Amino acid sequence: MAQQIKFGTDGWRGVIADDFTYENVRRVARAIAAYVHRYEDASRGVLVAYDTRFGSRRFAQLTAETIAASGIDVQIAREITPTPALSYMVRKLEAAGGVMITSSHNPWDWNGVKFKASFGGSATPAITRKIESLLDAGGPHPPSSGECGAITEADFKTDYIAAIRAFADLKLIAQAKQRFAIDVMYGAGRGILAGIFSELGVPHVEIHGEIDPMFPGMNPEPILPHLRGLQQAVVAHGCDAGLATDGDADRIGAVAEDGSLVDAHKCFAVLLEWLLKRKQWPGAVTRAFNTTGMLDRIARAYGRELIEHGVGFKHVADLVLQGKEILIGGEESGGIGIPRFLPERDGSLNALLLANVMAEEGKTLGQLVEALQQKYGRHYYGRRDLRLTEEAKQSALRRAAARPAALGSFKVLRIADLDGYKLFLDAPTGGNGAEAWLLLRGSGTEPLLRVYCEAASPELVEEILDAAVEFVSGSK
Repeated sequence: MAQQIKFGTDGWRGVIADDFTYENVRRVARAIAAYVHRYEDASRGVLVAYDTRFGSRRFAQLTAETIAASGIDVQIAREITPTPALSYMVRKLEAAGGVMITSSHNPWDWNGVKFKASFGGSATPAITRKIESLLDAGGPHPPSSGECGAITEADFKTDYIAAIRAFADLKLIAQAKQRFAIDVMYGAGRGILAGIFSELGVPHVEIHGEIDPMFPGMNPEPILPHLRGLQQAVVAHGCDAGLATDGDADRIGAVAEDGSLVDAHKCFAVLLEWLLKRKQWPGAVTRAFNTTGMLDRIARAYGRELIEHGVGFKHVADLVLQGKEILIGGEESGGIGIPRFLPERDGSLNALLLANVMAEEGKTLGQLVEALQQKYGRHYYGRRDLRLTEEAKQSALRRAAARPAALGSFKVLRIADLDGYKLFLDAPTGGNGAEAWLLLRGSGTEPLLRVYCEAASPELVEEILDAAVEFVSGSK
């Protein structure tokens, strides 16, 4: 019996040689080919790209061959390519879609498949459901002509890099002469920011830029503890900020000049304030259910609509396709996108824009964050990923759904259940309407229960997370 393949918040992922096998990759590729034949213009072809993970190039070649066998022309990346570059080229070349072989931030022994729709962004929930429905349909029949599609190699990076360069104010960044550390986490973003900064004469150092599919000492996820090296590099080289991209370079992480972490929520908030104050472009603001309430307060201050949605950037893409004008959208994991550029997350672009904000405001990254904390209320954030049995995970979620009266020593004021269970707590606040909350949610990409928290101090965050772990274990 064939293994079950389920698409999560962004594509399908599995453990290499266990779930992620040649045969299962063929199944997914056949389903994608069937989707393209049935719902897209197959004559426009499909693009395929891959990251630095173990076997990614071979899996990409297998995907290209499988799709081409159905009569669709395929362009495959000539070299390791960031996911946003693939999405950009799908839209630029007006392709029927794109396939990215990557497992993003997952550990070294994982790999995966992301499908990028013809509009140049994450497949919407509706598209994902269609592809899943075709997984066991046997795939499309061979072309009646008996001819397979052509497979050609192509450069997906050059035009993309030119586009992100054009979107930022490079002259301003060059004039500021601020210093940066860049951590590409052994991933597909290697050389992109460093190349741009080198041309501008911006002082910088890039770390973890070599190719090593083992991702030694880290998962390629731009959060602690995986950013310890970037923290050390920022301090050692006297940088004004540290900028990180994840394994396939669609997510961002950052470090302030003193080596402290700037979580993705604060990166999002810095970019949002800048877009509203400096650019004044139109559009609503969207955020995932597990992101900071500071975004709500910033949007309210500028009279902008704030739309909350489920976890996964596909929800932002869905809103754009429905005709909603979106200024910026994003999620807790550092996936932030500006649809004016592309309805897609982009770690390299957002890192470049953070440098742009710093240059325009004449401040270090830490100074920008402190200004936001003073204006909109203090918030700090933490997350714990709990590896549990499915029974234990479901038990914790059921108890959260039952609306407990308290979590540890904190009274539960109310609960929201858009995507998981968010408990708003009677805890000290950061001022200006900031609230403390805890979210319990099953991961859409790994066998984990994720526990998220926002509160007025780092100590309070840890206290609430400790109480949450006790709640999950059933001890309280």
